[in-house]
Amino acid sequence: MPSEKSRYIPAPPIPSYDEATAGDASSSRSPWPPSPSGLDARPDHEIEAQSLLPHSRPLDHARRAPAGYRPPHVETDDEGSDWTLDDDNDDDHSDADEAAQVRREMQELEIEDPLGDSNSTDSSWTKRMGLSRFSLPRWKWRWRLPRLTVRLPRQSDSDNTNAESTGSSETRLRWRLPKISITSREAILIIGRLLALTVVLGTVYLLFVSDLFSSMSRRLNGQMFDPEAVRQFVQLRVDPEQIRDSLRHFTSFAHIAGTEGDYALAMDVHNTFVKNAFDQVAVDEYYVYLNYPKKDGRAIEILSEDGKKAVWTAALEEREVGGETAGRQTYAFHGHSQSGDVKGPLIYANYGSRDDFKRLADKGIDTKGAIALVRHHGTQRNLALKVKAAEIAGFAGCIVYSDPADNGFVKGEPAPQGRYLPFDAVQRGSVSLSNWVMGDVLTPGWESKEENPRMKVADQTKGLIKIPSLPIAWRDAQVLLQHIDGFGVPSPKSWKGGVPDVKWWSGNSSSPIVRLKNEQDESEKQKIWNIYAKIDGIEQGEKSIIIGNHRDAWAFGASEPNSGTAIMLDVARVFGELAARGWRPLRSIEFMSWDAEEYNMIGSTEFVERNLDILQKQAFAYINLDGAVSGRDFHAAGSPMFRKLVTKVIERVFDPVANATLLSLWKDKKSDLESLGSDSDYVPFQDMAGTSSLDVRFGGEAHPSHTSYDNFQWMESIGDPEFIYHGLLGQVLALLIIELADRPILPFDLGNYATSLGRYLGDLWQWTDKKGVTQGDNQKINLDPIKQAIKHVEESVSQFEKWEPYWEQNVIAANGWEPASLGIRRLDYNNRMSTFETDLLDLEPGGGIPNRTQFKHVVFGPQLWDELDEAHFPAIHDMVEAEDWPRAQEIIDKIARIIDQAATTLVTV
Repeated sequence: MPSEKSRYIPAPPIPSYDEATAGDASSSRSPWPPSPSGLDARPDHEIEAQSLLPHSRPLDHARRAPAGYRPPHVETDDEGSDWTLDDDNDDDHSDADEAAQVRREMQELEIEDPLGDSNSTDSSWTKRMGLSRFSLPRWKWRWRLPRLTVRLPRQSDSDNTNAESTGSSETRLRWRLPKISITSREAILIIGRLLALTVVLGTVYLLFVSDLFSSMSRRLNGQMFDPEAVRQFVQLRVDPEQIRDSLRHFTSFAHIAGTEGDYALAMDVHNTFVKNAFDQVAVDEYYVYLNYPKKDGRAIEILSEDGKKAVWTAALEEREVGGETAGRQTYAFHGHSQSGDVKGPLIYANYGSRDDFKRLADKGIDTKGAIALVRHHGTQRNLALKVKAAEIAGFAGCIVYSDPADNGFVKGEPAPQGRYLPFDAVQRGSVSLSNWVMGDVLTPGWESKEENPRMKVADQTKGLIKIPSLPIAWRDAQVLLQHIDGFGVPSPKSWKGGVPDVKWWSGNSSSPIVRLKNEQDESEKQKIWNIYAKIDGIEQGEKSIIIGNHRDAWAFGASEPNSGTAIMLDVARVFGELAARGWRPLRSIEFMSWDAEEYNMIGSTEFVERNLDILQKQAFAYINLDGAVSGRDFHAAGSPMFRKLVTKVIERVFDPVANATLLSLWKDKKSDLESLGSDSDYVPFQDMAGTSSLDVRFGGEAHPSHTSYDNFQWMESIGDPEFIYHGLLGQVLALLIIELADRPILPFDLGNYATSLGRYLGDLWQWTDKKGVTQGDNQKINLDPIKQAIKHVEESVSQFEKWEPYWEQNVIAANGWEPASLGIRRLDYNNRMSTFETDLLDLEPGGGIPNRTQFKHVVFGPQLWDELDEAHFPAIHDMVEAEDWPRAQEIIDKIARIIDQAATTLVTV
């Protein structure tokens, strides 16, 4: 209850004009209107306004206000009350109240006559503000918001004993609940409307629960971002000039894995991803075993007959070709090589294959304790396996050179004017046994985080070779070959290379003594950096399309790997722009920059080992770049899943130099999807995680890879002067991403997969027939179980692929709308399709290729010795080579069960 003191006392009415001017006789003596002064040139209306306001002349006491009159002050008519209900029975009183309200509001706003005594005549107000009467519709009851009342001190307040404290500013807030009278008819209407609102909200909730709105959102998204318009956008936005600028920067300094240059480039990639405003950007660190060369720690010398001094020393290093901005060129060395200082007679062993070393033994040449000289390429292409074969043959050390007959002036113009290796070019590389152990050699099977355990370098790991090795140029190999002239046996024609002025002898235990010194810095826990960026998908955000390329290089790495890095970053920029416009893919897109690939695919393998379970369930596809541009011929190698997709994409990409689409050029050369090898970052995804993988590039011509001649100047003058093929590969990559990440149904080719399995089995059968183990009375193994399993795959795929036309017909019949239930079936269809590859993994305890259990895929995997152009079912190959027939048949039966189960799972209801 409000107190008596705060009770509201209505203000007396304001007197009318006549009442205010009425009074004693003195008023009649005052002429009206007053005579204008000769000095007052103001307009009549301003003089009139002044007469209505207080004057400074003495107060005429005979002229008094009516009894009970008080001057109005700055208070509202509802002072002290915030919510009131007025009785509007008397319209005359209402009009008077409204007039009083208007006047009081004028005073609260401090609107006074500019010509009054209280205002100077030079006020900014120079004209009278007209006040119009605004009246709102009258209701039985009215809402009035609470007012903030500020009362200023007045002279009249001192005479009022019941007034509030003099000279104080006061704020009075009062609340009174409104009284609402509602008839029964109005109550019924309100209840009815509330029920209707409840029905509407319930309907909306049910629609949300039924996923109709999310489906509608996806459809609206598809209408806003027409798929064809998106394809055109990504093709047109790929910018060869930006790729050129990126490549110039990436090749301006050396960046071997784990070095300062590598870290600087990692941060450049990270900052680029951040600039593109991806949903997620991350740096992932690992601690791995790496080795680095010492400046004076390497030497190859021909010693005197007594072995006490050097009569010749190899130059080892290349000429300085990097330029002033490149910093110091990298030293020539082998990654993961063994430290040592060994001496022995020099023996030439051709390409360093097991057959080559066997020929030396057959010729009676003692190789124990000798130094092997072998050349790159040939039947044994894997560098590490060349050195391993030398170790097995008893050599104390191994020297590897690049022969001009394989890659040099014999083939064509050498760099920097041409594509082939010059006389001083040294091809670096890794001698880590990646076919046996991939990733960090000290943590096979688990990720090499700093806190995790690791093996000992000396005696526990199978991934390192036990003898030292070094690479040299053919310039140095020429001297070595000349010094064994007449020693051993003459080399056959197939052993003769292109080094000039050499007579090609094998050498023997009597050859000149050669010293091989390889002292290096080694770190068992060297930090490396993977960089990741992600655009979240809107329908299946947990599913990923991964694009990767390694960042580290043995030298400047223009073609390998930096052409791939520059292209990947430009395509990432394009997708960043697309996402900034509101586009989102159905599935997540992830860009990944790997570290330490050159050593042993370390960065990618450690990532896969750390996320193996997630990748097996959630990764739909992996696209690899690596040596992206070194020629003009388009190549694609990968899982059979990608044949239809690759064909569709390259049909859209036009080669302006050849004036034809890439597809037509592909067909002219009778090219097709190739099988993956075992020398890049796709291996852990395809062979360990079962993620369908694809590698794309422009190649077909030689290039000075892994040498200092693979630099920006070479790329700008010889490799791709206009960066046309960098741009074309960027278009191919962008279109592949769009199709894989945003097509409602994954564009996988299961039909081609089934056909390819049959072809792979046929190749295996021919190989075993040549070995004489699958036919006649000498049959050792039976491949029929795999044949029957592949037949089951063909039947299941034929049945499975009928659903996609069914889905299309339903969507077309619904005018492009996909019911929620059909959408759920579509997602399950996609999952089954992608899981087929994963189902081909041998995930039983201890499963995988025997003695190389990191590799789980039963169809694809590195060969034990990598001596065939293309080989599948690697576990069977290993057992046949070992002539372990019971184990071979056991593996055949196991592979057949796995393939058969994958076919069953594909069509399970």
